Amino acid sequence: MIAWTASCEIIRIVWRSSLEALKLRLHKGEVPPFHCGSRFRDVPRAPKPERGVLSLFRRPANGSLLLLLALTGVPSAAELPAAVVIVPVANMYSAANEDSDVVSQAIYGSNVSVTDERPGWTKVQTNDQYSGWMQSQETRRLGVAESGYATSGHVAQVTSLLANLYRETDVTVHRPLLAVPFETRLDVIAQGQGDDAGWVQVRLPDLRSAWIQAGDVALEPRKLTINESIALGRRFLGLTYTWGGRSSLGYDCSGFTQMLVRSRGITMPRDADLQAAWQGAVAVDRKKLRAGDLLFFGSSPDHITHTGMFIGHGRFIHDTTYGHPGVQISRLKDQPWSRLLVACRRVK
Repeated sequence: MIAWTASCEIIRIVWRSSLEALKLRLHKGEVPPFHCGSRFRDVPRAPKPERGVLSLFRRPANGSLLLLLALTGVPSAAELPAAVVIVPVANMYSAANEDSDVVSQAIYGSNVSVTDERPGWTKVQTNDQYSGWMQSQETRRLGVAESGYATSGHVAQVTSLLANLYRETDVTVHRPLLAVPFETRLDVIAQGQGDDAGWVQVRLPDLRSAWIQAGDVALEPRKLTINESIALGRRFLGLTYTWGGRSSLGYDCSGFTQMLVRSRGITMPRDADLQAAWQGAVAVDRKKLRAGDLLFFGSSPDHITHTGMFIGHGRFIHDTTYGHPGVQISRLKDQPWSRLLVACRRVK
């Protein structure tokens, strides 16, 4: 029995290790044509399991695969340990070191699932099912009794591109505690009254309290229409391009379109190739494009490397390093975009 238990544990470890490595590789489908948000770098190959474990996968008919799945009991995201991001923008790396590439980001107050740990590093999964390594000091592990930060009750969502948090309702007394990016969600304690009118008191994810100006937040955030999401995109014109970026400090191409779709209350996959294959959108002919449709560029439909959003009148908004780095509006009939357009999608 002891030997059998040990064998099960070995299988469990190998399965989870291989699964995490495979998930990381599946998320690396983009190659930078013009160096726009694609992440197909020199990704290490998934470690090969022991030969005996591989043989279980080769013979699923004998029930070994079902037994393996039952033994491993791979948890869902809801069952994994949880943490919350406590820095304005936390980089997510492909490996547990700062010399590896940044694959994505999570902003202040984001709840993440913890899937693995190394000294000084935590592997996390964001709500769009994207995985990467964060420095452990940039998160706070949530207690068993905590359901998540700013997930219920009164919540303020930052609508400014950047908003300062203060220790009191006076911008002249002390420097800001920190500045947080667009979309940051904050747990509201109270709305200011009297001398504090025009301010909102919030509980921070590190359990401190702070004040934010009411003009920087929406206390009842709502889903935007397609036209409103396009107007939102224009607010970011000129914002510099950032590889792996997913915040108002700098997006990459797929991070930018993901944010625009998210403003409509829809969670879309992280990378451009995954977005093009996403079941939440349907194919549309390029001659029948409507404002809000997603455009995908590359050498072929199987090799998508860039994305943007059609805004009407033959133009689209996107984040790229082609020409000059940053969010910009381009004409679809211009090269290289007309030649590289390989897929168009309309969100359902």
